[in-house]
Amino acid sequence: MTTRLEHLNVTVPDADATAARLERLFGWRQRWKGASIHGGTSIHIGSEDAYVALYQPATEQVPGTSSYTTTGGLNHIGVVVDDLDAVETRVRAEGLEPHSHADYEPGRRFYFDDPDGIEIEVVSYA
Repeated sequence: MTTRLEHLNVTVPDADATAARLERLFGWRQRWKGASIHGGTSIHIGSEDAYVALYQPATEQVPGTSSYTTTGGLNHIGVVVDDLDAVETRVRAEGLEPHSHADYEPGRRFYFDDPDGIEIEVVSYA
């Protein structure tokens, strides 16, 4: 039996802005946009075989507590890239601060916190 992760779904305050940022950072494309549950809007942004579903509720939401102390919390999104240095340059150009750089088997990586409060890990196995 073959299995793979198709998508994950996160709540963001401005799905269009988040989708545009992810397009600039990772070269992803918008796969779908439309009405969603509870009167919200969703945008699917990613590649041909996997994506992040960005859910924007109809009403403004407030940030929760730390995901690392909340059962079921999303701790970070991991993205594999070919050129780690080029992506780090784009992250900095967005005004975001890379942190927690590490170089250990099986690859190099860094993290950054996006404006929506989502931590993203960027890793290269090249």
